[in-house]
Amino acid sequence: MEQGKLYRIGEVAKMFRLSVGTLRHYEAMGILKPAYIDPDIGYRYYNVQQFECLNTIRYLRMLDFSLEQIAAFLQNRDVEKMTEMLQMQKQIARQKRLEWKRIEKKIERRLQRLEEARTARLGEIELRTVPEQRMIRIQSDLSLHTYLDMEEAIRELERELDSASVFLGKIGAGIAKERLKAGDVSSYDTAFLLLDPEDTVRGTCETFPEMRCACLCFAGSHPEAPAHYDTLLRFIREQNMEITGFSREITLIDDGLTQHAEEFVTEIQIPVQEAKKNEAVYCG
Repeated sequence: MEQGKLYRIGEVAKMFRLSVGTLRHYEAMGILKPAYIDPDIGYRYYNVQQFECLNTIRYLRMLDFSLEQIAAFLQNRDVEKMTEMLQMQKQIARQKRLEWKRIEKKIERRLQRLEEARTARLGEIELRTVPEQRMIRIQSDLSLHTYLDMEEAIRELERELDSASVFLGKIGAGIAKERLKAGDVSSYDTAFLLLDPEDTVRGTCETFPEMRCACLCFAGSHPEAPAHYDTLLRFIREQNMEITGFSREITLIDDGLTQHAEEFVTEIQIPVQEAKKNEAVYCG
């Protein structure tokens, strides 16, 4: 190609797999102005010397530099400056990679919990060792007539987090040990957010060691829970077990995942002392 040859904007756009609009945007930002603009008809032309500039722009865009950063670099091109920019972008890329790994782990856990919810034997009580739980918790009287009544508590729990967290399947309500022993399951006195290992919080979080729990999954949400608490408490009495902590009640599948209320699944966990070895499962 001849050095003095000019190329119309459409030709350049096609060669570099860009839109004409993108090239006009580069011009408006002062990143790459045409070598010549026909004063009569306004056609824009570029020369070969500008192709290297376009290669640099495309390269930096691929590395996720902003147009503002690219414009600043092109106005004062320098090897040292490019090295500094690449080092900075390398660090950003590393941070993004770590963040995506964190998100991937969250998705894996959520998929596992969804599969457990979808295959749960609803209405059956299971004695299970629940792994260590890390959570933030607020003491608050809650009357949950619908699943939406948790929203105010969710917003309060959210303020304790350093960064956004995936709430689906992690927000729960609980009833204190003393009230459970008395059979009072008419309302809740705590709300909590289960934390993933990667979550960081501003305030105080609690860590509960693994514990033996009487667990029950049922179809529905918090308004349907009292009858299932009664079933669990009766089972605990019949097994001569003692309640050792507040309940954990989490809606695993709710309005955030489905518009069909009949597909809602909620799990109740009540910490208990070691169960007798006979009768590990009870159908209510």
